[in-house]
Amino acid sequence: MAPVDELPRGAPPPPSARMSQADERAVIGELLTHPLDASLHEVGDSLRYLKQGLPARLLKQLGRGEFSVRDEFDLHAMTASAALSALARFLDECVAEDRLCVRIIHGKGLRSGNRGPVIKGLVDRALRRRGDVLAYRSAPTSDGGSGAVIVLLRGRAR
Repeated sequence: MAPVDELPRGAPPPPSARMSQADERAVIGELLTHPLDASLHEVGDSLRYLKQGLPARLLKQLGRGEFSVRDEFDLHAMTASAALSALARFLDECVAEDRLCVRIIHGKGLRSGNRGPVIKGLVDRALRRRGDVLAYRSAPTSDGGSGAVIVLLRGRAR
């Protein structure tokens, strides 16, 4: 019998990416056991408006959070008519007190059914009609996403 050191060796096994395959199996397992929560994702179109003649960079600056939000107003649980009058009073008060960058929370309209987001559409139309609104856009995801809008107002003439 030949010494153990002299036994012929077979070909080594082919390389295998065992850890990578194990990671892929773990990810698939997690996706199956923890389904994605639809409420964490944006619903609906984002809003944006820029008064004619103003530089497009204003919208970019609003989106990047370069303006400090000075006040916030939540329109949740209001009827359309109540929301419209409350929004007008809020914006008038903000302009009078030089709070010229504000967040308006209108919601995403998830319970509006086939009608779509009622208050969101109302806010969009109301803001476009106001002469003191310079620009607005949907808030960054961390600040409400498509359920809120950041508004830049023109200050009163001094």
